[in-house]
This record gives sequence, C-alpha cells and structure tokens, in this order.
Amino acid sequence: MTSSLPNPVFITGATGFIGSHIARRYIADGHLVSALYRSKNGYGMLSDVAEQITWYEGDVLDIPSLEVAIRPNIDVIHAAAIVSFVSKDRDRMEHINVEGTANIVNVCLKAGVRKLGYVSSVAALGRPAAKGGKTSEPTIIKEDQKWEDSPNNSVYAKTKYWAELEIWRGVAEGLNAIMVNPSVVLGVGDWSRSSLQLINYVYEEKPFYPAGLANWVDVLDVTDALVKLMQSDRTAQRFILSGGTIPYRSLLEQIAAVLGKRPPSVQIPPALTRLLWPLEAVRAWLTGKAPLITRETARSASSLYEYNGHKIEEVLDFQYRPLSETLKRVADAFGKTSAGA
Repeated sequence: MTSSLPNPVFITGATGFIGSHIARRYIADGHLVSALYRSKNGYGMLSDVAEQITWYEGDVLDIPSLEVAIRPNIDVIHAAAIVSFVSKDRDRMEHINVEGTANIVNVCLKAGVRKLGYVSSVAALGRPAAKGGKTSEPTIIKEDQKWEDSPNNSVYAKTKYWAELEIWRGVAEGLNAIMVNPSVVLGVGDWSRSSLQLINYVYEEKPFYPAGLANWVDVLDVTDALVKLMQSDRTAQRFILSGGTIPYRSLLEQIAAVLGKRPPSVQIPPALTRLLWPLEAVRAWLTGKAPLITRETARSASSLYEYNGHKIEEVLDFQYRPLSETLKRVADAFGKTSAGA
C-alpha cells in the first residue's frame, strides 16, 4: 500500500526570509517539516510555529548533522546561503554557499532522497559585459545563459554559480534535482536585511535613486513555484523567477506611494555612484556598521539587465502576483511593525 500522507520535507535556511516562507507553506499543506537551526540564532522567523517543526541543530558545514536529518525518500529544500556584497564576507560565502551545497548534494546522494530543490539566484546566471560598448538597451537573460567572467559579476554571484555546479554534479551522479533563480525578492520579513532594506530606505524618505533596472519577484511566488516544481516530474532544470522588470525609480515611487512617503527624486549617475562607495566604506569602517553602498552594489544598481521569468509560466500552472498586490501586503506588515516599535 502507498501512503496518502504528504512527503516529508527537510529544509536548510528555514529560519531566514525565503526559507521561512517555504517552511510555512509546507506546514500549511500538511507535510512533516524538519529543518536545521543553530542554537545561538534560535528559530528566526519561525518562532511562532517552531513546535510544528522537527529541528536538527547544526549547519550545512556540519556533515554529521546533515546525515542525521536527511533520510531516504524525503524531499530536501536547500535555501541556506550567505548573501553579502562586502569583501570581508568572501570566505564565509565560499564556505557556506559552495562547500555547504556540496555537502548537501553528497548527503542527498548517499541517503537516496526523493528530490532536491535548490534556491539559487539570478546572480548565478552571470552578468555578461555589454557587447560593443555601452548601450541603453537592457541585456535579456534567460535560463540558458552561459556564465561569462565579467567585472559585473559579484563575489556572491560567483559563489552561487559555483554552488550550481555542485547541483549539476549531483544530477550527473543520479540526483533528482531542480533549481529556482529568484531576482530581487520582496515580501514580509526582516526589514533590516537583504532586499527588504529598500522598504526602510523609502520609509526614511531618502532622496536618491539609482539609474538602473530592478527585477523583482514576490516571496510567495518563489514559494509557490518551488513547491509546484517539487511536486512535478520536472528535473535537472533551472527556472528564473522574476515577476517583472522596472526602473529603480518606478519601484521606489510605488513603494513610497503605499507607505505614504515622499519618493526619491534625485537620480545618482552611475559615475557618481562609483565615487560614493569608497566614501561609504570609510564611514562603515569608522562606525562599525555594514556599508550601504559597495563596489558591487554600485555596479548592480546602475546596470540594465532584464531576467526573463516566463519559462515557469509556460510549463506549469503558475502566474506571478502583480507588484501592486505585493507592495500592499508589504506596506501593511511594515506599518504594523512600525506602529509597534
């Protein structure tokens, strides 16, 4: 007899932004959910549902903890990663993002899991240098984009690319795996970290905006897409997840509108952005705080890249949420947080 119970799932990075939304979705769908955690960090964004999860203390560099948690025939979601554009974090990113992914692949192969879902990034596709010099037309990137060494690729991008190579190695060795590559992820989470810092930036009515393009996706769409892919027969494929591409100015104006704030109105030319990051590095060193602008984020915010996320709409019953819906939900949650602060 075959069981009618949903397949158990083990999640790395479950206490973070994307991972916590994935965990909540699987809990809501009736799955038995287990996850890694580090005692010093606690349960992160899952504190209110911690009792509904089986926790394994450890991390992706702790192979014995992975061998205990990853069992035959379960689903595994690997969402743990270090996202940073600060040079001092290079070693940590190489260890967690690359070595950690290699460990997950090896343990999954050894255990014989049903399927592995890897949360990658559009950064792993690379940002090729513009052909023929500068151009005002965006470079369109799809899933078949070949990695090119380029000064436009951040250290974070390189580590995610190297991590994907570990996934492809696992596939070559018989692992059933799929990957998703989200663009800038928007949703409800820790407003002081990652892409959600944009919300704080607009709330504080900062005057400046970069000249480049923003690619965005709702965290709930990332979750929906990944769950659907895990339940499908799709394997050995990657899927860009991006709900749209708009100028940074337009994105920040829409965020300002839902927050009831004055939008940024002064464009920072790319040349000036490149001059600002060394000054910001000095400020960060003097204050001990993380820099708001780095060499890599300066390049990124001024760039013209468009990530085509239509493939998943073509192969699955899937549709992206409109940006207005996402920002309304984000603004409501941010308002409640601010009111309680």
